[in-house]
Amino acid sequence: MKFADPVHPGTRTFETRLRVQWADIDVAGIMYFASYWRFAERAEMEMFREAGFPYDTVFEEYDVWLPRVHVEATYHAPALMDDWLRMRTHIVHVGASSVRWVTVFFNERTGEAGAVFRFTVACMDRDTKKSRALPAPIREALLAFVAPAHEA
Repeated sequence: MKFADPVHPGTRTFETRLRVQWADIDVAGIMYFASYWRFAERAEMEMFREAGFPYDTVFEEYDVWLPRVHVEATYHAPALMDDWLRMRTHIVHVGASSVRWVTVFFNERTGEAGAVFRFTVACMDRDTKKSRALPAPIREALLAFVAPAHEA
């Protein structure tokens, strides 16, 4: 499947880099597909940190969880040990109680996009484990990072 960049003009992106380590590769010397998920989680944490809501405090302060309710991955090209991967994350939708974003993995050695991950998280009350609205400060901050013409 050919890579088509999903970023719309005017969308704020968040970037972070990680190097592929020995523990990330399979017997063929290629980055194992499940290792990408750990890298994507790191990109997610950095996105929330840059938006002003680091995960080490946001859950305690707002008494919510943000469990993943939908995840999807498309792999385009392999990464090898010692490759630097630049993860570019952007928010595509902020609803009343959910957030969707995309993380694209760019391999700095090849210059190619190696994978695209799509996430949807839902806001959940930590005590009742029921859906609830995103806390207003989080929702407002995340809305500021969505391209206006593409927010629903």
